[in-house]
Amino acid sequence: MGKAAREASRERLRQEREQAKKRAARARTLGVIGAALAVVLVVVGGGYLFLSQQRAQEQEFADRYEDLPPQPLQQDGSVVLAEQDLDAPVVEVYADFQCPACKQFEEASGPTLQQLAAEGDAIVHYRPVSIFAQSQAPLSANSLRGAAAARAAADHGKFVQYHDLLFENQPPEGSKGFAVEDLKQWGEDVGIDDARFAQRVEAESEAVATFTGDYLPKLSSAAQEQLSKSEIQEMGLSGLIEWGGDNGVDGSFLQDTYVKEAVDATSAVKDRYSSGANAFGGTPAVYVNGEKMGDAAFSGDGIRDAVEQAGPGEVSTEPLAAGTGATAGASPEPQVSP
Repeated sequence: MGKAAREASRERLRQEREQAKKRAARARTLGVIGAALAVVLVVVGGGYLFLSQQRAQEQEFADRYEDLPPQPLQQDGSVVLAEQDLDAPVVEVYADFQCPACKQFEEASGPTLQQLAAEGDAIVHYRPVSIFAQSQAPLSANSLRGAAAARAAADHGKFVQYHDLLFENQPPEGSKGFAVEDLKQWGEDVGIDDARFAQRVEAESEAVATFTGDYLPKLSSAAQEQLSKSEIQEMGLSGLIEWGGDNGVDGSFLQDTYVKEAVDATSAVKDRYSSGANAFGGTPAVYVNGEKMGDAAFSGDGIRDAVEQAGPGEVSTEPLAAGTGATAGASPEPQVSP
C-alpha cells in the first residue's frame, strides 16, 4: 500500500470512527427521551421513518468494520487482528471489560489500533483478562460475564465489534451491569444470529453466579485456613483453583468454561511478564513486541509512534484449529453445576 493510499485509508477510518462516536452520543440521548419520542412517532405517523433510520444506523455500524482484516481466534481464547502471515510489529493489549482505565484507553487509542491493523502496519493482539475476578460482586461478576461473552463472540468471528460495544456500555464501578439479556442483544447487534451464542452467554452467566456467589468464598476461606498470605499470592487464582480441587473445594463446574479461560489468561500474563520494567501490574497493559508502553499508550499518536519505531514481531499464540470455534461458528455449552 502506497503512502497516499495509506493516508487516504487513515482519513477514511478516522472519519468513520468520528461518525461512530456521534452515533453513540445520539443513542444515549435517545435512551433518555425514548418514551416521549415513541409517543411522538405514533402521533405523527413517523414509525416508518424511525425504523428506516434504525436500519441505516445498523448498516453504518457494519460498514465501519468493513476494512478490518481477519480476526482469528487463538487457542488460548485471545484474538489476533491482522492479515495472515503479516510481517509487522505486534501490539498486545491486555484489558478487563469492567476496567474504567481500559475504557479510557479504548476511547483514546482503540481507533488507531484498528487503523494500524487495517493498513497492515501492525498486528493487534487482543488478550482479555479479568483482574477483578477475586473482587466483591458486582465488580467480579461484571468482569467475568463481559470476558466470557466477548470470548463467545470470538467463536463467531465478531470479537472486535463486540469488544467495542462492551466498552461503550461499560457499567460504572460498583453497579451491576452486563446483564445477560443485554449481552445477548449486543450479539444480535453485531450480526451474530446463531442461537448457540445466546445459549453460551446464559451458561457462562450461571458459571459466574456459582463462582462469585458460592465457590470463591469457600475457596478463599479454605485457603486462608491452610495457607499463608504469601503462598496464596504466589499461587494466583488459577493455582488456587487447582489447589482447591485437591483440598475439598470442587471447582469442576469451571471445566471448559470461558470464565476459567479468562482466569487462566490473567494468570498467564502475570507469569509471562513477571518482573522488571515489563512486569504486568494491571490493566490496561500494552506491549509492543514484548516491550511495555507507559502513558503514551493512552494516545493514538503514541501508539502509532511506538509501532513505527518497532521492527516486525512474533505472535506468541497459535490459531484455533480449522473446524472449531469461529471457523465452525460453534459455541458449545460448558457443563455447569454448583
